[in-house]
Amino acid sequence: MQGPIVADIERAFEQTWEMTGAPHPEEDSPAPLAVTPAGDVAMRIVASVPNTAGMLRIDQLVAALARERLWLTDAYFSGTTTYVQALRAAAKDGVDVRLLLPGTSDVPIMTPFIRAGYRPLLEGGVRIYEWNGPMLHAKTGVADSRWARVGSTNLNITSWLGNCELDAIIEDAGIAREMEQMFLDDVDKATEIVLDDRRRPRPPDGQKVPRRGRSMAGSAGRAAAGAMRIGNVVTAAVGDRRALGPVEAKIMALSGLLLLALAVVFWKYPKGIAYPLVALLFWLAVSLIVRGVQLFFARRRRSKDSTNKVGRE
Repeated sequence: MQGPIVADIERAFEQTWEMTGAPHPEEDSPAPLAVTPAGDVAMRIVASVPNTAGMLRIDQLVAALARERLWLTDAYFSGTTTYVQALRAAAKDGVDVRLLLPGTSDVPIMTPFIRAGYRPLLEGGVRIYEWNGPMLHAKTGVADSRWARVGSTNLNITSWLGNCELDAIIEDAGIAREMEQMFLDDVDKATEIVLDDRRRPRPPDGQKVPRRGRSMAGSAGRAAAGAMRIGNVVTAAVGDRRALGPVEAKIMALSGLLLLALAVVFWKYPKGIAYPLVALLFWLAVSLIVRGVQLFFARRRRSKDSTNKVGRE
């Protein structure tokens, strides 16, 4: 990258640096207007920090505005309910929505949980591919041959709300078309995931059919899906927020049996449960207090430095 956008990247670096407690020297910060423009590509930087949702809002907005294509590559996909609904709604409106995800992960325990979210997407018309090569770590998106993003934000709640992330938003038809071609090249080296052979989606005219897909039916993904959906299902049942199907009814029954078994264990061995719980709560309390004190003194130090600087001026 070249041009004024470099100053935006440096400001994002400074912000992250200052979160560690040490202020960044202001004389090292270039003024954006002093940077000579370079090139004619419209680009902006989205620098996310914890407890903000800037990139999540952008991702949801793009899913709502896409009219022809929305092709996404992600390393640790675990979309929120609202984002999954946005992708399903786009597919229902006729948008060609595709997800390219890793076939193998550097965090193996994540794989079954990621696959647990496939079914609602597939049932909503979203096409999913798993990369056949080594670990796929890209986080990219391209929409309608006009908009693209490249960065560090994964499509999951941890990246959207909990991390410091950095993404480049690009509004340029040339780059967007290049990224679409790269996506198609990657799809040629991936396996499409389908619900079953009878419900296999048709590719758009003029595009070749990827190799035979790996079916979700009868796979270990169903068991993982049950584990992932327990919390949502129980919440939906208690709050009566949506209709529950036969699969959810089974999950509810199993959840009830599990809670009943836990209740019996708590009743028979209260101390065996109480002691670990007390230790956990004590550890959490101490961690929060220590972190709160650190943030308090860091803020006071920054405020004092700012006051001294104003006094010198």
